[in-house]
Amino acid sequence: MTFSLPTRLALHAILNILLVALLNRLLPDSFFISGGAPAFVIVGALISLMNIIVRPVLNVIVLPLKLFATIIAIILVNAIFLWITLKLTMMMDPSLVTLDIGGGIGGWITASLALGFGNWVLHLVVR
Repeated sequence: MTFSLPTRLALHAILNILLVALLNRLLPDSFFISGGAPAFVIVGALISLMNIIVRPVLNVIVLPLKLFATIIAIILVNAIFLWITLKLTMMMDPSLVTLDIGGGIGGWITASLALGFGNWVLHLVVR
């Protein structure tokens, strides 16, 4: 179901007003608004306007942080994957298989990125 822009804006405003009222009720120690229903309407409308005007600007400003956090998460997931693989190979007969990630933390980061990139390419090829 597709709504027109004015309908979507009105729906967002109404939902933000309800959200503000709900937060005020459920989290009185963290989110408190005085003034009753008119105050909920004012704060909900302000949040709606902020979402339209300010949020896109903030998203552009924090884009480098988002990319950095994503890269860190990818490195972390692949490093854990490599660490588990390393521990599993250590339980095997060394004459059959050995795995070593050398170079300290730099080696782990390099190996994690390379493994992640390689797996990404493999998933693109084998769909």
